[in-house]
Amino acid sequence: MNFEYNPRSRDMIRKVRSFIRDRVIPAEAEYHAHLRQPGMTWTQPPIMETLKREARAEGLWNLFLPEPEYGPGLTTLEYAPVAEEMGWSFIAPEVFNCNAPDTGNMEVLVRYGSAAQKDRWLAPLLAGEIRSGFAMTEPGVASSDATNMEGTIVADGDEVVVN
Repeated sequence: MNFEYNPRSRDMIRKVRSFIRDRVIPAEAEYHAHLRQPGMTWTQPPIMETLKREARAEGLWNLFLPEPEYGPGLTTLEYAPVAEEMGWSFIAPEVFNCNAPDTGNMEVLVRYGSAAQKDRWLAPLLAGEIRSGFAMTEPGVASSDATNMEGTIVADGDEVVVN
């Protein structure tokens, strides 16, 4: 298999790398200073919204979705090195709206969500207006690893049985 970066991938890597180097990493001190202020621990530093607007304006938004109607439409092979670049900064994934758990939840909504769910949840997630969460618990099973789920869901005629 050929894992060389294609021109589109190289261009996106260059753009993301430059944005992180020139805008995100210099803003990290301001981000952390905001959170160190009394009573600000669980608030969103204003610099994040500034960085998000700038990233979106440069087409560096929702990079993880392969569907072109939601972003640049990168394939998994094209996105992987871009995600690696984001790893240089703790805040970079959110700046590009590529942060977990939002990414996984958006992927589920894109592929399986009803029109109403897409309107209510997907649209504001794609726009970076809201955040999402993922939580689970399972008696007798350790961790938050969803592969450890022991519950079942089975269609039974017109009903669904959750056990």
